[in-house]
Amino acid sequence: MAGKSLPANIPAFSIQRLLLALAFLTLITFTFLSLRSLRSSPQLPSRLVDPSTPLPLSLVYHSPEVFKLNYAEMEKKFKVFIYPDGDPSTFYQTPRKMTGKYASEGYFFQNIRESRFRTEDPDEAHLFFIPISCHKMRGKGTSYENMTIIVQDYVEGLIKKYPYWNRTLGADHFVVTCHDVGVRAFEGLPFLIKNSIRVVCSPSYDVGYIPHKDVALPQVLQPFPLPAGGNDIENRTILGFWAGHRNSKIRVILAREWENDTELAISNNRINRAIGELVYQKQFYRTKFCICPGGSQVNSARISDSIHYGCIPVILSNYYDLPFNDILDWKKFSVILKESDVYNLKSILKSILNEEFITLHNNLVEVQKHFEWHSPPIPYDAFHMVMYELWLRHNLIKY
Repeated sequence: MAGKSLPANIPAFSIQRLLLALAFLTLITFTFLSLRSLRSSPQLPSRLVDPSTPLPLSLVYHSPEVFKLNYAEMEKKFKVFIYPDGDPSTFYQTPRKMTGKYASEGYFFQNIRESRFRTEDPDEAHLFFIPISCHKMRGKGTSYENMTIIVQDYVEGLIKKYPYWNRTLGADHFVVTCHDVGVRAFEGLPFLIKNSIRVVCSPSYDVGYIPHKDVALPQVLQPFPLPAGGNDIENRTILGFWAGHRNSKIRVILAREWENDTELAISNNRINRAIGELVYQKQFYRTKFCICPGGSQVNSARISDSIHYGCIPVILSNYYDLPFNDILDWKKFSVILKESDVYNLKSILKSILNEEFITLHNNLVEVQKHFEWHSPPIPYDAFHMVMYELWLRHNLIKY
């Protein structure tokens, strides 16, 4: 092999040191360039997120990197089998409607049927969806008693006809309902309440909701009549806002204590969402903090209203398994209070510095995409967040 030879007077150990030094410098250079590349990566738009691209490292997530990796795995692997039984013109397979405060149920039914998560092969399914719409039943005027009987007969018929329920006693099955009556409709199936995953808008512990097994479905009003609230902080001159019926103890106290206050816009009468100049919706745009007390159930569509319109939700509840609570850090974009804090509500809200409010608002705008329904769905929207919650739970099922 031709080439210049090294001088004879250079010791071998000096050459080894030189090579080691060059290798070390190369390693340092690559490490520096990699870190600089990560820091300078541009943020993606919030609405059309490519699931193959990392989420920005944000404080709104408990663990953004874990969420990103698990989400990507879900997109590739997750399969759900939908039972085909039932007359589609009655209560099965089809939602009642895609608007109103129970629209989440309708959007989920439609999106799961048309999604890539659906499989016709039950042997490759991770979970099994029982597609019975309690909301649609209620819309047809079915009584509570008959609804319970219909649901019980339908589920028991599936158990007898198919072998899949008995593999886990229903632990790999789930139902979805966003109507309050959905909780009552399954009362005739205590084994389903205990074992199966219930995706519900009413995560009230006193009606059998089990955190970490069941899923809190966000009660989202769709379509929204006004666009999402963005960087409009300067127009928010009202400290706090709530308007609604006194259909719970905490609402009675809230209205009694604060309805005559000059800085809190508290009304014990519901403002019609659909008429006039959209008075109710525009009030969210003018308010910094929107009070969200539970009604007949712990949940409220007011929370998703607040998120959409950029008004910091004030969760006034002693317990609430908030939607996507194991993914999102609600303390980064909302104020969470106990019901006893209602007596000090004004002083608590006024104690939040403007810098803190701006941070909460910016974080709130960032999570808006997770509380929006689309048809067809888009990455990281409400449908995919619910599917991700189901994906997390399927990993706990062993058989």
